[in-house]
Amino acid sequence: MDANQNGDPNKKSYHKKATGDALKTVEAHAQENDLKLFGSCFCPFVQRVWISLELKGLPYQYIEVDPYAKPKSLLVVNPRGLVPALRHGDWGCYESTVLMEYLEDLHAGTALLPNDPKVRAHSRLWSDHINRHIIPNFYRYLQAQDQKSQVEEGEELKTQISKLVDASDKSGPFFLGEGMSFVDVQMAPWVIRLAKVLKPYRGWPEPTEGSRWAKWVESIEKHPAVAATTSTDELYLDSYERYAENRPNTSEVAKAINSGRGLP
Repeated sequence: MDANQNGDPNKKSYHKKATGDALKTVEAHAQENDLKLFGSCFCPFVQRVWISLELKGLPYQYIEVDPYAKPKSLLVVNPRGLVPALRHGDWGCYESTVLMEYLEDLHAGTALLPNDPKVRAHSRLWSDHINRHIIPNFYRYLQAQDQKSQVEEGEELKTQISKLVDASDKSGPFFLGEGMSFVDVQMAPWVIRLAKVLKPYRGWPEPTEGSRWAKWVESIEKHPAVAATTSTDELYLDSYERYAENRPNTSEVAKAINSGRGLP
């Protein structure tokens, strides 16, 4: 039994190994490589970087770690022991958006940011919106325990997602048009978790059929790089029960949301 179970062995806890298509991808990237991604199968911040690597077609090694039993190899890269962390040769770094930017700066594989400086700025602006507004609100909604707060946070999450959709290419299906790019990858792990976590735990609705949002969600969910880094539904249901019950010792993210601080 771990601290996430709050003293109750019947409570679900986080998974320590990917399942389904994500497990196949882990196994395909188990070989030693100069570029190493330290990740945890349930973590959406990890999935961002993982999707980027898959989209770019870069060779890499995936190393599954338990962030609650921080191995020395992770602490060398990130002294806080948080994932994702990336080691490239004798250099290491962390923070998901920073790592995505680093992979762009390698100028290898498929670019996720366009050449046009104005479109790049537009992409960064709306990536910031995701990080400042959508993600914290996702967790406030999931961790809210009374119905009034759940309703309020659910409506606020819809509002913030609507702003993002309104800023996207009108035809789509992705943020900038036909191809998946930086903003789509920033948002993709939470799109997956709207259906796999918020729907069962908070009754999050399906996208309105025929809407721009529905088109975007479907395209993200079906994209090969997203599918290849997504586990089976059970992994998310089990791993996020602790958030839905707002248990103590859930994560640094949960602590930050409960205290009104920014994400760690």
